[in-house]
Amino acid sequence: MDPVLLVLLLAAVTSAACWILSLVTKDTSWVDRIWSIVPIAYTWIFAIAVITSGGDAARSVLMAALVTLWGARLTFNFARKGGYSGMEDYRWAILRRRMSPVQFQLFNLFFIVLYQNALLVLISLPALMAWEHPTPLTGWDIALAALFLAFLVGETVADQEQWDFHQAKKRAGGTLEPGFAMTGLFRLSRHPNFFFEQAQWWVFYFIGAVAAVSAGLGFWGGLINPTIVGAVLLTVLFIGSTIFTESISSSKYPAYADYQRRTSMLVPLPPRRTAAPRRA
Repeated sequence: MDPVLLVLLLAAVTSAACWILSLVTKDTSWVDRIWSIVPIAYTWIFAIAVITSGGDAARSVLMAALVTLWGARLTFNFARKGGYSGMEDYRWAILRRRMSPVQFQLFNLFFIVLYQNALLVLISLPALMAWEHPTPLTGWDIALAALFLAFLVGETVADQEQWDFHQAKKRAGGTLEPGFAMTGLFRLSRHPNFFFEQAQWWVFYFIGAVAAVSAGLGFWGGLINPTIVGAVLLTVLFIGSTIFTESISSSKYPAYADYQRRTSMLVPLPPRRTAAPRRA
């Protein structure tokens, strides 16, 4: 079977399952539970297609292996937070209270289920470029793979710092000033894990672009090709999600506004200096 059709069929089945389960269980976090899993399946479908066709599969296997490492890390982090034990994303509960039942079910179907499952296909599609252009690995592939791994390590560190903070907060009885993590990588970025997550998928896109360029395609159609849509839409999703998350944090923690003034939202940067209070 054509790997593109197989990916689309798997995505359709996954979307239907997520929607039906959300209605039956009244829990809208089923897409969260498959988020770290289906991109692994999608990229390996393309890699296996290259292998079985007899083409040079090194790049396709490399891309699938990188996504597998990404998925293993994210699955572990999601599992230890209770994501597979029936815990719903707190943001969906807040939106449910703000919307009528009909509005929320439309949001559930079109955004949570359909849009996010479509996005998981789109961010995986650079593997399509490697399938269509099975050229030998280049130095660019190796450099980009190393960069992907560096971002993976960065996200692992950020998640561990956040986990350690929340564990300390739990041991303190649920209250630990200022209420949110702001040391380590969180001193440089309010959401370093979000930054590293997006960065990995941008690198993944460029590995696919290397395949196209190596096959003789130029700037347009090669370096910049239609599969960039996935990385762009993922960034848009993260920015919107970050703004919504921060609106919740600002309402809960008085110190968060000052943290926002001093610290970059996504890209890790040295903290900004705040103006000293004027003397009377």
